Amino acid sequence: MAKQISVRLKDLLKHPEVLKATDNVNQELIERRKYVPLKCDIFSGDYTVLKDDDRYKFVIDKEAEKQLPKIIKNKVQAVEGADSPDNGFKEKYEKKRNIGIVFSGGPAPGGHNVIAGLFDAARKANPDTKIFGFLLGPDGIIENETIELTQDIVDSYRNLGGFGMIKTGRTKIDTEKKMALSKETCKALNLDALVVVGGDDSNTNAAFLAQEMFDDGVQVIGVPKTIDGDIQVRDVSGEVLCAMSFGFHTAARAFANEISNLCTDSSSDVKYWHICKVMGRVASHLALEVALQTHANITLIGEDLADYMDKSRIENAEKQGTVDYTAYGMTLRHLSRVICDGIVRRAAVGKNYGVIVIPEGVLEFINEIQVFITKLNTIIAEYNQTHDTDFHADFPTLEDKLDYLRKLARRSREEGIFSIWNTRDDDLFSDIPAFFQEGLLIERDSHGNFQFSQVETDKVLMGLVKDHLNTLREEGIYKIGIERAYYRKTLEKGGLNPDIFGPVLFENYENGGFLLVKPSLISVKTLRQTMVKEGVIQEGEEIPGPVEKIYKQSVPKFKTQPHFYGYDGRGNDPTLFDSTYTYNLGLTVFSLIANGATGQMAAIKNLEKGFSKWEPLGIPIAPLMRLEERKGKLTLVLEKSVVDINSPAFQVVKAFREKWLGAFAGEDHFRRPGPIHFAGKTAEDMPITLVLNALGKADL
Repeated sequence: MAKQISVRLKDLLKHPEVLKATDNVNQELIERRKYVPLKCDIFSGDYTVLKDDDRYKFVIDKEAEKQLPKIIKNKVQAVEGADSPDNGFKEKYEKKRNIGIVFSGGPAPGGHNVIAGLFDAARKANPDTKIFGFLLGPDGIIENETIELTQDIVDSYRNLGGFGMIKTGRTKIDTEKKMALSKETCKALNLDALVVVGGDDSNTNAAFLAQEMFDDGVQVIGVPKTIDGDIQVRDVSGEVLCAMSFGFHTAARAFANEISNLCTDSSSDVKYWHICKVMGRVASHLALEVALQTHANITLIGEDLADYMDKSRIENAEKQGTVDYTAYGMTLRHLSRVICDGIVRRAAVGKNYGVIVIPEGVLEFINEIQVFITKLNTIIAEYNQTHDTDFHADFPTLEDKLDYLRKLARRSREEGIFSIWNTRDDDLFSDIPAFFQEGLLIERDSHGNFQFSQVETDKVLMGLVKDHLNTLREEGIYKIGIERAYYRKTLEKGGLNPDIFGPVLFENYENGGFLLVKPSLISVKTLRQTMVKEGVIQEGEEIPGPVEKIYKQSVPKFKTQPHFYGYDGRGNDPTLFDSTYTYNLGLTVFSLIANGATGQMAAIKNLEKGFSKWEPLGIPIAPLMRLEERKGKLTLVLEKSVVDINSPAFQVVKAFREKWLGAFAGEDHFRRPGPIHFAGKTAEDMPITLVLNALGKADL
């Protein structure tokens, strides 16, 4: 019998329909690969030119001027079509080139289309041009690990997510040795240009590479990539030159679809609060877009918390003629109270469930936590530099690290010297739960950044929320509202008069749609005592079953389900918006290279205005750079963009907070974004954030 089954299985595995059903390639993949994104009008011809645009000015950092003298005076360059260029221009534009491209940092949907756009434009200008992909990120440049990209390779990855074509890595070319090896690689490959696709640190790398290889004749072009959406470029007047980095829209839509499913689940199962942490280490752009896509009940925006002011504490201090500096900026404890308020208000109308969206970097906007992070970053960096070793290797356990901090505090106290870590810091740090202490002392990333994604932000915050909700429950404040009709039905079914027991049970029996048990009734025991006192039952008599049932239904249980959204979204196949955006970025990259640019970032202006108004640009990277603390030192890096709380998109979310909280009778106002569609009428044109910001600036 076993032999007969084995024979059947062998035949089954060879069946054409089985092979088709189990093949790696399905129809969706075939259609994606075949799709050719729209091109901006200027790319419809054979040639493009660059035109310096003097309208856009930047505030130049003196350190950037000092370290990047050869590219600091670059201007914004508009890419324009060239209808009938002279032969000299054509010869230069069409010359055979060797171009290298590298992915740097985490994957972002659309990266493959940057390569596809560059490849198509370069081969159109000269079929003999070679495109080399550096493998596994900047390490591929340092170690000269490349693959020549062919038509077949590029075609197999068109419109697909991930960075699988050449992989990626997080190495930073930040030493003389790494820079020298990179220059050797470019020379060995006889590169005319190097394209760096990455985030703020990667484009910082691109600027320094452009500076170092300027005299070698190797052009370096950056491309803005990060799902966090924190690469946005404005000039000194606030004119938007790059509204969003690529990959943001896809990641936000992927997260939104999953979180929308949780909104549906929570309102179906009616017993869980889903706590959704979304990527965004420095900025809350993803959380803001997810709020607009889903209408989750509570969404925290870190930048809004940083702007918070406790007006009552400020007024009290003014009356006393003092200044309460702790009144500025949200504290962790106060933030937990804000969340509790929303939970309690929903429970009061029978909704002891919901969805909370938290950006992973929210703690960076909490003053007390930011102080700890800054101090610990400096302590770790100084230790590594002083001892030429690794802090985490020398102090492997949490207790080892805490002991080192105690010694710093003791030294500060006993020797009376200034120390970045003092007794007060040590006392405050000791009050933090051990798992959070461990999180704050976690090993920094390769750039010296605190790794928020490794810290259980939701656990820290929700731990405080749960503790306070327990207190509110004991005080009789946190209660589940009972629908009046249900109450009457339950008591009448048990042969009881609702109007006799109602005034005893509920504080709002006269006018409440959802009835709230009196705060004084905090247990079955207090309920019995009150009913005896009010004369609705006799001493020693049991509480009527229907009444006890109603009471117990009013006592809330706070149940949570944590979720993290990050890697799944950045690995998603790109939306139509990101596919089109990145393909045109690739075309822009070649235009910059063919026209001799270096130290520029490829960008598309007017993303927020719709495809017909897109304008390809080259933006100078050096003027965008600022000094920032990294590994305990001030380092020149590309400045990140955080959520502007004055932007139309944020103001809309703020205006709808009460509505989306849903602390009222009736259905919630959840929005269903649905799965990502690559084509058709339901394919979304652009992030809602961009739509609102564009509308907010238009004449309505």
